[in-house]
Amino acid sequence: ADEFSLEKAREVLKDETVAVLGYGVQGPGQALNMRDNGIRVIVGQREESPSWQRAVDDGFVPGKTLFPIDEAARKATVVQYLLSDAGQVTLWPKVKQCLNEGDALYFSHGFSVVFKDQTDVIPPENVDVILVAPKGSGRTVRTNFLDGSGINSSFAVHQDFTGRAHERTLALGIAIGSGYLFPTTFQNEGFSDMTGERG
Repeated sequence: ADEFSLEKAREVLKDETVAVLGYGVQGPGQALNMRDNGIRVIVGQREESPSWQRAVDDGFVPGKTLFPIDEAARKATVVQYLLSDAGQVTLWPKVKQCLNEGDALYFSHGFSVVFKDQTDVIPPENVDVILVAPKGSGRTVRTNFLDGSGINSSFAVHQDFTGRAHERTLALGIAIGSGYLFPTTFQNEGFSDMTGERG
């Protein structure tokens, strides 16, 4: 993915709206980096939660770029599912209904999809299902971006409905501040997470 520039990432994503669902651990770093990189980003978060206030403090505007989770998911063409494992399971029935044909469903770890027998997170067949997993904490994603060093991330395409899943994944990987992207699988990320590498 060396030749995949930020300019190319912007071009690939120019008509996309990326909703970051969950403004907890991974959400803020990825959302702020994409916003700084000129990507159209909105945040989905439970109202009245500390994370909602944190998003406001970071410059996301309720009703403009900050929405309740289902509303953000409906407005987006890329849904970044960055809630906790428990949150992903709980909200999946609601979020699933918000996905339109051709949307991309994005994860930063493979757990929910790999362990679908336990989680019931089974993506519809008419969306791209992709993953970018930064190798570091959510905070590192942001601090590395700000000091210009970038972070290593792995990426995977689990389901390519549109034929664009691969380029969308690489573009999002670059947009969130990855300096280097290496291929993996949802399976690998699902299991590596179990060993405590989670950010």
